[in-house]
Amino acid sequence: MASSEGSENNLSYRSPLLGRDGASPLTTDAELAPDAEGVAWHYGDPLVEQRAVDGPGMVVDRSHRVVVRVTGEEDAVFLNNLLSQKLDGAKEGFSAGVLDLDVRGRVLHQADLTRTPSGFLLDLPAADAASLEDYLKAMVFWSKVDIDRADLAIVTVLGGKHTPASLGEALAGLHPEFIRRPAGWLGAPRIDVAVPSAELEAAIEALERAGLSLGGLMAYTAERVRALAPERHVDLDEKAIPHEVAHWIGRGDVASFVHLDKGCYRGQETVSRVENLGRAPRLLVLLNLDGSAPSLPTPGADLTVAGRRAGRLGTVVHDHELGPIALGLVKRSALDSGQQLAAGDVAAAVDPNSLPTETEEGAGRAAIERLRGRR
Repeated sequence: MASSEGSENNLSYRSPLLGRDGASPLTTDAELAPDAEGVAWHYGDPLVEQRAVDGPGMVVDRSHRVVVRVTGEEDAVFLNNLLSQKLDGAKEGFSAGVLDLDVRGRVLHQADLTRTPSGFLLDLPAADAASLEDYLKAMVFWSKVDIDRADLAIVTVLGGKHTPASLGEALAGLHPEFIRRPAGWLGAPRIDVAVPSAELEAAIEALERAGLSLGGLMAYTAERVRALAPERHVDLDEKAIPHEVAHWIGRGDVASFVHLDKGCYRGQETVSRVENLGRAPRLLVLLNLDGSAPSLPTPGADLTVAGRRAGRLGTVVHDHELGPIALGLVKRSALDSGQQLAAGDVAAAVDPNSLPTETEEGAGRAAIERLRGRR
């Protein structure tokens, strides 16, 4: 992450990109994106900025995130034993999502991971970084690993026809730690780049020269919501389990956040039970909010059906095509009823394309349903 010596949670961080003309941090909308401190929410016209995703592409400053580095001769085995991803055979350049679960399989931490020549890098929201570091350090025991923070800044490219190789050429002369396509992303083409914090401005300028336009975190957040990509501390709650985000479960050769064929790790029993015999009690879905409402609801608000609580509202943001949209964690019973959802006085319609297919619900459950159908 970019340097933020004064606060372990990076809350005092201020990106140098906030010095750009038109750059605006969050003001009264702070409750709509509580992960956005320290970087530009937009640069004057967020809806126009987002439109670049469908054209030449957009580059976004996400340097408010924290990067944790795990190195040492046993780094892969160490992380494989603790996290939801299969990492003991991960080769240089491997990228995937990872989760840290509690003993009941509930999500405690969520991070994007990349293997570099020196070890593993995990980038995650600043609010979650210190507790993940503490957990990893507490589990070292006799393992030959080192854990520290990397002084790196994350920037993200969305849209366009760029490739990791073409971005590498654009960044010639700089020192990117990785250039990756993140796993488990369902939206517009995305490439994440980690550069030394001191090179953040130079990297953005190089990518702009390569034809990308600068966009703020609001435009990125709209794309994140469209991609059904939750941030744990905004979109989930203390009871959330991995299967409630259907595409987090990696099947076949598709890497995501949970690998179903690996050794034991904390919370694995819940993952296995839901995959083979159960069904997630809730699902993360995309919601279209009533744009005529005088004000939008805030993350954490109850989602209701006929006055009864049916779920929890997550990220709320304006999209340049869809208007106000949000992520919601909704009970299956409410989704199956087909009744209208609401967040306070604001109507919320579930995008049917955000509902998982049968294959995303697990082979065991699908087999049970087929057997029931034969009776």
